[in-house]
Amino acid sequence: MQKANIPAQRDHILIEINDLLSNHGFETSNIYDRSCFDMVARKELELLLLKILINIDGFTGNQAEEIKKVAGSFFASPLIVGIKSKNEYLEEDVVYERHGIPVIAKDTLRNMIVDEVYPEVFADRGGYYVQMDGEVIKSVRESQNISRKDLADKAHVSRETIYKYERGMVRAFPETAMMLESILNMKITLSVNLLRAPDFDKDKTQISDNSKTNIPLNIEIQPNLANLGFGIISTTRTPFDALAKQKSEKKTSKEDSTVITNMEKNRNQQALKKMALNVRDLSEITGSDAVFLLKGKKPLKCIEGIPVVHNWEIKEMENSKEFLNIVRERRDCN
Repeated sequence: MQKANIPAQRDHILIEINDLLSNHGFETSNIYDRSCFDMVARKELELLLLKILINIDGFTGNQAEEIKKVAGSFFASPLIVGIKSKNEYLEEDVVYERHGIPVIAKDTLRNMIVDEVYPEVFADRGGYYVQMDGEVIKSVRESQNISRKDLADKAHVSRETIYKYERGMVRAFPETAMMLESILNMKITLSVNLLRAPDFDKDKTQISDNSKTNIPLNIEIQPNLANLGFGIISTTRTPFDALAKQKSEKKTSKEDSTVITNMEKNRNQQALKKMALNVRDLSEITGSDAVFLLKGKKPLKCIEGIPVVHNWEIKEMENSKEFLNIVRERRDCN
């Protein structure tokens, strides 16, 4: 009986979080079923990919890899909001983690959105930890003419541990951090702004120059996009089929254009129209282009406001810029 109530409980939380974000300046998306993220929210430069779970242990490694790829492409912050882990409820103002994705309780999200109060405590194996500002520890220690050994003796840790704290090599137990703050008479713990996009390693976003290294989307279409100068990010747990990222000679990939890409995949017109509604919504929130790539020669230029580009048209194009010009010309052509 309790399991039957879980979907309704989760739906209620989704609505509650949507209202929270909407009431504090965020533009929010539709709710995406069977996706690695449930909703997207934007406020100025902050873009969130949110996954809502009753039990965070249900989040899989495959979902994590997928949401990392999408977040890396959109320069967004992936975030799981959960209720419990196994039989224990998540604590407020504590950051948990599942497969490299930060996890917080609902009240922690509220504290960040409403009061701009960000968590400092991390839950990990062995207990709770905090990250300290090593430069502040070293600077204050030296200004007070305290040696590492003296500080270590007062804080009941080793001299080597103080060295690691100052170099930012290890985290500390909250009790140790409080003791150090008392000794140095200075705040040294660091909070983490989970609304700010992390710096993703490009190699981990799976943007490939060679389409053979990705999941085959379409044996005709995918190589054609790659030939135009796009890197392809294949996805299987998103409201779209793939992301095509325009590759730039500049090192700052934020200058590149990301296109939300959808394939025909033997879908009928009704299925494509239904898909277009979510894709258009996602495109507006992320500020990205979106396109349907079709194999046929029907005189179709748009599906529910999403541009259509045919395979034969792509073959006649010379570069990604030409492709993007066609996509933007056909926006809202219905």
